[in-house]
Amino acid sequence: MCIGIPGKIVEVGEDIQQMAWVEVCGVRREINIALVCEDTPAQLLGQWVLVHVGFAMSLLDEAEAQETLAALRHMRAVGMPTDAPA
Repeated sequence: MCIGIPGKIVEVGEDIQQMAWVEVCGVRREINIALVCEDTPAQLLGQWVLVHVGFAMSLLDEAEAQETLAALRHMRAVGMPTDAPA
């Protein structure tokens, strides 16, 4: 099973060929936005996306993103140090 994690786009490049940065639970990750960028990358700033293996797969509204993050936290799937016992 594959899980996508909601992240908020906090930085973008000049065009869709450049990487963007999302914040997921306080951690910044570099992602590819080519699959969700319909206009200019700057229009994605502040948007929530579903991230899977380094790609923004789809856009989310903030309520859906927060609900998904809460469910993942409940399952202890995100927001924990990698060396913390489950």
